[in-house]
Amino acid sequence: MASTPKADGSDNVIAAARHIVRSLATTSEAADDMMRILSAFDHRLSTVPSLFSSFPSGDEEDASGSPVDEVEPPSSCAEPSETEARLKAAERVILHWDPSRPDSLLWDSPETAADYLAAVDEVIALAEGNSLDGAEETLQIAIARLGDEFRNLMIQNADVLDSENLQESIKRLSISFRSAPANAAPEDVGESPLPDQPLATQVNTMCLSDEQISNLICPEAISDLKDIADRMIKAGYRNDLCRVYTSVRCNILGDCLSLLGAGAVSNKEVRSMEWTALDHKMKMWIQAVKLSVGFMSAERQLCQQIIAASDDLREECFDELAKFCVMQLLKFGDAIAEGQRSTERLFRTLDMFEALAGVFPDIQALFLGDSKDYICEEIQSVLSRLGETIKNTLAEFGNMIQGETSKKALPGGEIHPLNRYVMNYVRLLAEYSTLLNQLLEDGSFNGQDSSEGGESMTPLAHRVLLLISYLEANLEEKSKLYEDAGMQNVFLMNNVLYIVNKVKESDLMSLLGDNWVRRRRGQIRRYSTQYLRASWTKVLSCLKEEGLYGSSHGFSKTVLREKFRSFNLAFEEVYKIQSVWKVSDPQLRQELRISISEQVLPAYRAFLGRYGQFLQGGWNSGRYVKYTVEDLERCLEDFFEGLPVPSSNFRRKLSLP
Repeated sequence: MASTPKADGSDNVIAAARHIVRSLATTSEAADDMMRILSAFDHRLSTVPSLFSSFPSGDEEDASGSPVDEVEPPSSCAEPSETEARLKAAERVILHWDPSRPDSLLWDSPETAADYLAAVDEVIALAEGNSLDGAEETLQIAIARLGDEFRNLMIQNADVLDSENLQESIKRLSISFRSAPANAAPEDVGESPLPDQPLATQVNTMCLSDEQISNLICPEAISDLKDIADRMIKAGYRNDLCRVYTSVRCNILGDCLSLLGAGAVSNKEVRSMEWTALDHKMKMWIQAVKLSVGFMSAERQLCQQIIAASDDLREECFDELAKFCVMQLLKFGDAIAEGQRSTERLFRTLDMFEALAGVFPDIQALFLGDSKDYICEEIQSVLSRLGETIKNTLAEFGNMIQGETSKKALPGGEIHPLNRYVMNYVRLLAEYSTLLNQLLEDGSFNGQDSSEGGESMTPLAHRVLLLISYLEANLEEKSKLYEDAGMQNVFLMNNVLYIVNKVKESDLMSLLGDNWVRRRRGQIRRYSTQYLRASWTKVLSCLKEEGLYGSSHGFSKTVLREKFRSFNLAFEEVYKIQSVWKVSDPQLRQELRISISEQVLPAYRAFLGRYGQFLQGGWNSGRYVKYTVEDLERCLEDFFEGLPVPSSNFRRKLSLP
């Protein structure tokens, strides 16, 4: 007697499941796998242990004692309709591919893939128009399989990680870095050398070439990916498609950024980096930022090719990708903004600000979805923090100039290393005048009036003037390290002229103007006058007539001999000291010699012409009248040359005809 059917209809469900398995499965293993799949869709199947036994043979009996082969499907399944037959045929193709074994790929065989897509199309059509039992479950299995295939195709056919491809894009940016200026940062100043500085460039962004865009995914795979995407969208699995697409492409974009040297770096890592490593990282970040718009534009085109069936989904996928790329880059920018304010970082930070601000409009234009406002706010926030870092670093630089108190006097009165460092630094500031004028337009300059002669000046010009004034005050103090007053003035002439020349040969000239230069040249003339007074007053005093004519004894040869002897000693002493001094600028060196000649040679010539005859022919007269005017003139050629052995050179000069 047949058993009574259960109230929940489980008998019919079990019988139908067995019928499907027997129709489709060809082995016991396949039968077991199919029953496991079906049991996941209906809990009543999982409660029947016999479903997981070996593939039934014709003489097995069910729980009621009836042979399994004789169990007929429920009456509703006895005569499958045409629709059910179509579904069963599609299921046979779909269930043939085990979703738990994604290593066996459909798209290894184009014919197999075409058959599978046709079966999926059939199930989608049947699921849309009919409420067939099992159609939705079969569709879920198919979509899961398509998602795996989609992921594998995306990964296997991605070519963007070709390092040569990326490096070619970097070269096309035409970014070059020049060497730091010579003697930019002496050990005395206690600062690191200025970093290599990027030349100004008009290139804000770099788009990938058509070939590079096509190589994001191998062209042969595009149509296959589009075919899968079309089915997933049509079946209503938009979120699944978006998830698999963005996860793969975000991983690839992340690898690209890492290859460019702009991978994820934490704030802690940035703080612990040595300057050389950090400087390199900042350079790479700048290049990556300029390339990022090209990458994102290429990703948009790829989205358009693959996710062509839905404008909204295409925009959603692109938004996720672009947001990932931008946020990855912004993390490093934020870490730099929050890091220590070091003067050595200023120019690279300016480059970072300039690069990010340069691509901002292009990034803004790329976003059309919900992420646009969020991304714009994030970029503006990082730019704002970088701007504050730049302004604060400039303030720190001013404090550094004022606080540099090295007490070592340089031999020869040469250009001080602090002067070289500061002027090279300030000269580079002028190359960022547009950006710095925007950042400094609030006019905060420690409450000091840094105007120059009442002229109207830009915010950067005011800041530069303030920094140079700190430098000049510091150099004035350092000149006092020299005991010789003449040396003090030579030191100041050297250093002020160096400042003037740096201004004239750079963009600083347009900031400070001709009047500023004229005033500094006036300073140099005053230092020159003070030098002559300090160094040559004693020498010239030997050529005065006082004491030659006594009131009772008349003309005194003894006094005359003493005057010649004193002049010789004084001149030799000055020669010995000042031929060691160094005046680097050839024009200033020659002007100083001319000034000395105009004061000393005429006075000596007149004195020698008037009184030299009184000692001629006398005993030992050569001890007193040792030099001709020409001898002195030749000696003056050695002044300010920084000679190592002045005394031997002095004798050589006098031996010349």
